Amino acid sequence: MKRFAVAFLALFMCAAVFAQNDLQVLAVVKLNKNESISLKQIKTRVEMYEKQRGAVLSVDDRKKVLDALIQEKLVLQAAQKSGISLTDSQIEQMFLQQVSQQLLGRNATQSELETLIKQQTNLSLDDFMKQQIGMSVAEYKNYLKNQTLVQQYILHQRENEIKSVAATDEEIRAFYELNKSQFVWTDMMKLYMVVIPKDKDSEAARVKANDLFNKLKDKKLTVNQMTVESKKENSGFQSGEMLINKNQVSAQQLGISYKDLLSLFDNNVGYFSAVGEFDSHFQFYTIIKKYDAKMLSLSDVVQPDSTTTVYDYIRSSLGQQKVMQYFTVAAQEIAKDLDTEANVERKKTGDALTKLLSW
Repeated sequence: MKRFAVAFLALFMCAAVFAQNDLQVLAVVKLNKNESISLKQIKTRVEMYEKQRGAVLSVDDRKKVLDALIQEKLVLQAAQKSGISLTDSQIEQMFLQQVSQQLLGRNATQSELETLIKQQTNLSLDDFMKQQIGMSVAEYKNYLKNQTLVQQYILHQRENEIKSVAATDEEIRAFYELNKSQFVWTDMMKLYMVVIPKDKDSEAARVKANDLFNKLKDKKLTVNQMTVESKKENSGFQSGEMLINKNQVSAQQLGISYKDLLSLFDNNVGYFSAVGEFDSHFQFYTIIKKYDAKMLSLSDVVQPDSTTTVYDYIRSSLGQQKVMQYFTVAAQEIAKDLDTEANVERKKTGDALTKLLSW
């Protein structure tokens, strides 16, 4: 028993040492206010990058992460000092738009995201974010906020230079020729999807799902009318259009097998699915439009019902790449000018820093 107590005490002391190490301050940025950068913050950022890259960062790379975080905080404090700010609602909108576009290919509410992620992974949105990028929802929203403030400050400082950054016609046409095989429409269809969360009353949700299904199928409500109804407070359901392809991702989004997805493509416009029951919700959908596969020219639109041509898409994409490259260079230049002894105090350097970053 005594040996067990000693072992437990040693384990506790070891854990306490690690916790203290994580709280060690590596640098203090003090352009506008005193803001510490701890080892824990570096570990969080490194974990995010390692998840994105699928590889462990070297100590030298971790030092670059520290330098980048110092630069970020310098420019962020400069932005705050100049009066640039963002509201919570703006951050919320950016978060939902970014995550829902990546997962669904369309904008969605946080409730829709939570339902979809729970259905597909059995994880909460918070746990899903931690698994994918190493940050909670709150941490990622804060990361988005800081990145956006930095970008707005750089835009404010270098507005004229950024406006002049653009892709040339020659670059656009060369990119198309090199990537022509990627500009295609696969077989696609547009669905109108209706989702009824179970919440705490599964039977009531079932009744509502069947009622909505019958109203839409019997044409007592049009798609547009049902969309309006879904947006009302306490409507008890969500609805919207959904563009799907013949791929595994679309099958997962619908909660069906790939074989069933292929069978779905055999149906005509006007087809209705049955009301399906899932762990957290009921759902049904109807086919409202179908699109055949084809190769796209520069003058074709990139997506059905879009006004953006392939030429416009490439011009925008290349332009954004060039702007982001300029932003990176501009941020480094601005941060370098701000990185003085008066504005930054590096607490750990040399061998001491190397040792702390060698976890």
